[in-house]
Amino acid sequence: MNNKHTAFGFSTRAIHHGYDPKDHHGALVPPIYLSATFAFPTVEYGAACFAGEASGHFYTRISNPTLALLESRMATLENGEAAVAFSSGMGAIAATFWTLLRPGDEVIVSQTLYGCTFALLHHGIGEFGIKVRHVDLTDLAALRAALCPATRMIYCETPANPNLRLVDIAAVAALAHQQPNVTVVVDNTYCTPYLQRPLELGADVVVHSATKYLSGHGDITAGIAVSNQALAQRIRLQGLKDLTGAVMSPQDASLLMRGLKTLALRMDRHCSNALAVAEALQAHPAVQWVTYPGLRSFPQYELAARQMKQSGGMIAFELKGGIASGRRFMNALNVFTRAVSLGDAESLAQHPASMTHSTYTPEERAQHGISEGLVRLSVGLEDIADLLEDVHQALAKCTRTVAPRRAQVEEHSVK
Repeated sequence: MNNKHTAFGFSTRAIHHGYDPKDHHGALVPPIYLSATFAFPTVEYGAACFAGEASGHFYTRISNPTLALLESRMATLENGEAAVAFSSGMGAIAATFWTLLRPGDEVIVSQTLYGCTFALLHHGIGEFGIKVRHVDLTDLAALRAALCPATRMIYCETPANPNLRLVDIAAVAALAHQQPNVTVVVDNTYCTPYLQRPLELGADVVVHSATKYLSGHGDITAGIAVSNQALAQRIRLQGLKDLTGAVMSPQDASLLMRGLKTLALRMDRHCSNALAVAEALQAHPAVQWVTYPGLRSFPQYELAARQMKQSGGMIAFELKGGIASGRRFMNALNVFTRAVSLGDAESLAQHPASMTHSTYTPEERAQHGISEGLVRLSVGLEDIADLLEDVHQALAKCTRTVAPRRAQVEEHSVK
């Protein structure tokens, strides 16, 4: 199975695509090529490789057999032509920005972004003559008004980190492509290609923090960019080779391929567990609001059902009492682990305003839809009964803490 196998199902391709044990001494698991450099049979061949006139591996910062297999699998899973692997999600995003944007260009980005992406835009490329414009991409009229001759990229996360706001990829891409030279880039980390494939909806480039669901085990950092052959090659030779050097190690590529084998199984469990936790939170009187694409109360429920296969494993919510109650809740958790990142087998809880999105000022967080009391849950693979028990006992402790204070206030007001 060493060619594209689009006729095979998702998991079959995730396990088998691009590899035949007969070509590797019968080894069932693909070998890890640790070499940093590769020998040339002739000087002429080496020169042809550097000139781009011959295929083959010659230096691992550019390509490596282990990474090439991973890239081919990610390309087929996203239904793209080619992929480029990076040492982190931010490496993939930075390489894509630096490759495709130049001084004088404008990039339109969605209202809410991961904190480090926000920082890269405003404290990185934004200081090199590239204009960054935040637009509510759920408002197509606003996007149409924001497009101008200098626009070169539209970038979004959908669902957005951490508030889960969605972007209609097909509608945005259709509008963007009415203007020449606009590249639509979508961060698909929250969904993975199992739940959502932006390229099929009209996007030009998909980026991932493969540290998260794609790996699924919390033991590597990794990034991926998927696109057509020409764009991927530009990102590889400019963004990866020359501008960032954010090269994934062959060992991490092997671990990531191991994770891909169980991606579909894990995502099914993440989604079913998250829906149950979201429903429990929504029903609890201590909860002010809860956001999850699988809830009927989710404002973009119809878009989620149309664009995503399932609703994902991430939940955002706020307790009555704001961040003080949120801290009590998180500190009372026993099964959920207080940690950043997401997509691991372990369920995780964190406070974006003071952690992953602390790169925003409080005023910027308010402007971009990140409340100070928002709690983000990455719902893992544990038994759902244990997760629900943990959530309920933590909520009960918050309720017991708040109730006496409320009673004191009411008594004081009577006096």
